[in-house]
Formats: sequence, C-alpha cells, structure tokens
Amino acid sequence: MTVHFFHTSDWHLGQLFHNYSRHFEHEKFLTWLLKQILEKQPHALLIAGDIFDIVNPSSASQKQLYQFLARAHEIAPHMQTLMIAGNHDSGYRIEQVDPLLEKYNAKAVGIIQWTEDKQLNLDHLILPIYDKNRTIVAWCVALPFLRPAEITGFNEHTQDNESAICYLHKTLIEEAKRRKTHEQALIVMSHAHMQGGQESDSERCIVIGNQDALSTDLFHKDVDYVALGHLHKPQKVGHTHIRYSGSPIPLSFSELHYKHQVLDIHIDPNQVTQDQITYEKLVIPRSIALHALKGELKEVFHQLENLPSEGSLPVDEREFVDIEYYSYTPPPLNLRQQIEELLPKQRYRLTRIMRKPVIKSEDENQPISKIDLEPPTPESLFEQIWENMGYDTDNQVKQDFLTLLHEAEEMQHKNTTSNEG
Repeated sequence: MTVHFFHTSDWHLGQLFHNYSRHFEHEKFLTWLLKQILEKQPHALLIAGDIFDIVNPSSASQKQLYQFLARAHEIAPHMQTLMIAGNHDSGYRIEQVDPLLEKYNAKAVGIIQWTEDKQLNLDHLILPIYDKNRTIVAWCVALPFLRPAEITGFNEHTQDNESAICYLHKTLIEEAKRRKTHEQALIVMSHAHMQGGQESDSERCIVIGNQDALSTDLFHKDVDYVALGHLHKPQKVGHTHIRYSGSPIPLSFSELHYKHQVLDIHIDPNQVTQDQITYEKLVIPRSIALHALKGELKEVFHQLENLPSEGSLPVDEREFVDIEYYSYTPPPLNLRQQIEELLPKQRYRLTRIMRKPVIKSEDENQPISKIDLEPPTPESLFEQIWENMGYDTDNQVKQDFLTLLHEAEEMQHKNTTSNEG
C-alpha cells in the first residue's frame, strides 16, 4: 500500500524579523499549502517541529495555526496532521490542546511520556497513518526535541543523555517494526541536529554541553523515511531518505538564496528499494523580497539608488533591506537618515545597518581583512572574558561552561513550562 504525505517543518509562526511581523508571509505560505493539500490530497501532513517561534506564542500566531488546521480538515477530512515540538516550542503547551486537535484529525507530540513503571509510553510516540478507508498504510515514530531533563534518569538505560537517546530510538523503532506489516511503511519524524547537516545563522544552537549532533546510525535500515526538522536549509543527510524539508520562509538573510519547499513523498513498501520512494519538491513562492546590500559605503549608496522605487505597499508587505558596509573613514553622523531618505517611501523596511571595520594593508586602497561584528554569543563572551583574565581556553573549560549554560537553559525552560500550567 502506498502512503502519501507532505513533509514540512520550522514554520516559526509569530517570528519577529528585526522587530517586524512575519504574519503576512506565514499567511501566504499557509494559503499556498492549503491549495497543495486540496489538489494532492495526501494521507498525512508532517510538521517536524518549531511550529512556533517562541515557547509562549502570541494569540495571533496560535489562531493562525488553528485556523489552518480547521481549513485543512475541511478540504481534506481524511488527512492527518502530525506534528512534534521543536526546541522553540513548549511541548507541554502544544499537547494541552489535544481535544481541539482531535477535532481537526491532528495530533501533537510535545514531550516524551513515561509510564508509572518508568517505561516509554509507546502509543503516545508511535502513530498510525491511515488512508481514506481507515486502513493503516504507515507508522510514524514521533520524536520531539529531546531535552535531557525529559529523557534521563528514568531507568537503567537512561543514565546519561547519549544512552537515553540511543535507547529511545532503538526501542521505538523496534516496536514500530513489530507493529507494521510488510505492506506498511515506517517513518521517523524528529527535530534534531544531525551530523553533517548544514546550518544557517538563524537556528538556535541545540548542540551544547556534552550533547553532540546525532548520528544517522540511530535510524535502522528498515526505516523508509526520516522527516527532520531544525535546520532551515532543505537537504539530505547521509542518505537520500533522511531529509530536512527546511523552513517555508527565509528566517534570516543567510537564507536569502534557499529554495524553500515542502516535500511531497510517496512510499510503496512493495517496490524494490531504489523505486519505493518518490520525492517531489513543492517550491514555495516567496511573498516578500529580501535585499542584502553589501560593500564599501559608496557602493551601498549606489545599490540603494538602484532599488526599484515605483509603487507603495502596505506596511506588512514591504520588502526587507539589510545593509553591511565598510568604510576607511568614520561614517557620517546622520548615516541612517541618509539611507532612509534614499529608500523609496512606503516600499521597503530597513532591518539593519552594520559597519564592518577594515584593516588597511600597505596599499591603503586595499583592505586585508574584515571583522564581522555579529552580536556575541554566551560562548564567545565567556572565551573573551576568560582570556582577558590571562587563562587559556582549553576544550575541557569550554565544555564545562557549555554544560552549565545548558543546565541554565533547561532550568529556564522548566520554569517557563511550569508557569504555563
């Protein structure tokens, strides 16, 4: 039996892009996605984490999600929507609305649930996918972002993070294999950083402390497809059937040239291996243009003058402009005012103006290096302070700091989720 599903992830509903709302862009994406669902009628829609941009999403972004689910159920009542929590999501929050999700034939897996005898709640994490006749055509192992506090210390197999991750994958995949027939596909949906995955600068780092990027060896050879979330660039990792779908809109200017897409997947377990899966990339139209202007200050002014200037747009539909410039002399005090005067009115939104200082070589007309002044990370700040104190930053010191940082983030996450309750 062939299973047909869409793979998408990293919607980041509610994101503020340099304090500008992305609501319009997300609305255009969701409208486009509904058209694809209406036309293709998949058995399932898989959303592999980071549904929202923050753990306490705005009412507007929550409304946007639930209105989409309601409309999707209207046009494809047989389609299941299966989603998992990413590192930006509150797993407890997305599970709290389970009765509402059931109404729309949707299911959210936000946390790893354990039974009273410290065993995995298998039924919560292994989900059947049905066709229109309510026949099971596939099983989906749903693995939300794995926080150490939620997976360690439950039994002898979960004494540390690494062993817990191995135990979860092995136990769940083995149980899914036991449940499936040879005519049913086996899918794993996971929000994780996999070894070999290419990052952009908009992903929140989840490889911290002693938690390394995960190996694709965790996925048994009998798994037909792995639907990944977290990295925003669409890509295969190690094998053709292990893929990130990527984000539906560019979440930073580093993603300017990504071909944002939804993956349309068909799996026929009865076919030979090389022919059992077909992949179609459904390219998402970009609703708002991004312009990255870079160069010497005079060149940037020239690029500004050459931007299209005709027509005005509503505020939420105006195009984004990001500027990185370098200059051998201090910039004018009214630089921002000059730039804003060059930008056509009611057409663009200025996101950032960043100066990149240069060091001159003996030939004063040629820069020999440029220094990127991106906002410092906790790790870079620690290294700078540690070195200023006269100490060497060896690997063990860095690992100890990252472990403490990770524990602090976990405590903050716990406090946030407990406040939600």
